[in-house]
Amino acid sequence: MDQDAFRRTYREMNERICAYEKSILSSHCGCSQSKKLCIAEREGVHCVSDEALQQCLELLETLRQQARFALKSNDDKGVLPHAKAMRLQVGGLRGLFSALHPDRPIPELIDDVFTLINSATDAYGRLENLPYQTLIQQVSAYKGRQREK
Repeated sequence: MDQDAFRRTYREMNERICAYEKSILSSHCGCSQSKKLCIAEREGVHCVSDEALQQCLELLETLRQQARFALKSNDDKGVLPHAKAMRLQVGGLRGLFSALHPDRPIPELIDDVFTLINSATDAYGRLENLPYQTLIQQVSAYKGRQREK
């Protein structure tokens, strides 16, 4: 199957693509509002809730604006390369966990993105009020997989 046909079919089958799809598929996090699906021997992640999807997209958009310097990116609207998207997603979730639980070590696997974001909203009122300096520190610190030499 060629890439264009796959992408068209994928968008038709998955109208609500999970905002944290890359992180979920790479086993860095899980989400109670996600469901995995398979198309042509490939996996995708579907969000089962409009509310959850909007909340995740809002967090990622705000975090992307705040982390432009850390990501070395001036383009607010373009698609991020995979490594930068992973830094934003995984680093942002780890930063969020750190902001909510400063006395606990950051886990390798964030169990539930939806619950974590809801906890942050409860604690800080709105996503705009989050301590983005803490989140950006984790975005900067996240390295992802390193190439073997």
